[in-house]
Amino acid sequence: MRIIGGYLKGQKILIPSDKSTRPLKDRVRQSIFNIIEHSKNENLDLNGSKILDLFAGTGSFGIECLSRGAESVIFFENYLDSNKILKQNLEKLELTNKTQVFDGDSYEFKKNQLSNDKFDLIFLDPPFKDDKINKLIDRIKKSNILDKNTLIILHRNKKTKEKISDNLNILREEYYGISKIIFGRILS
Repeated sequence: MRIIGGYLKGQKILIPSDKSTRPLKDRVRQSIFNIIEHSKNENLDLNGSKILDLFAGTGSFGIECLSRGAESVIFFENYLDSNKILKQNLEKLELTNKTQVFDGDSYEFKKNQLSNDKFDLIFLDPPFKDDKINKLIDRIKKSNILDKNTLIILHRNKKTKEKISDNLNILREEYYGISKIIFGRILS
């Protein structure tokens, strides 16, 4: 797996050898960044942005954001092997000064773990079998970490039948292989 854009383009990202994680495929990542860089409704200027990457895995999404100009990324990942590889990736790419890594449950993040800043983008990539996504969306809404333009990107299995919380205004859905990518903003 490689970084596909920005100043770190072409650099390798380490991934776990076991099959218990599901790294975001390069093609899906590229499509997401094409949308946020070029679309009208889901557009986001990554330069100087603050990113929250929940269920970060080995960090491919947040690292891609940093490569493309994000100011900082806060990662949450509770799977020990992925967390270890995430930290190795950040050290190898010399990104530790722009990041914080928490090894806690993404559903249980606490406001005091996060900076006082509002996030420009929140990426949610929970396990596909997980059914607590609406509780997380509702928790994010109550947490005072959003501004009116915070973009939420949610990665789900395209076969998952779930009603997404009414607190998320869905702007767009895209399908890539087994992935469904939902772009939205939390309603105030």
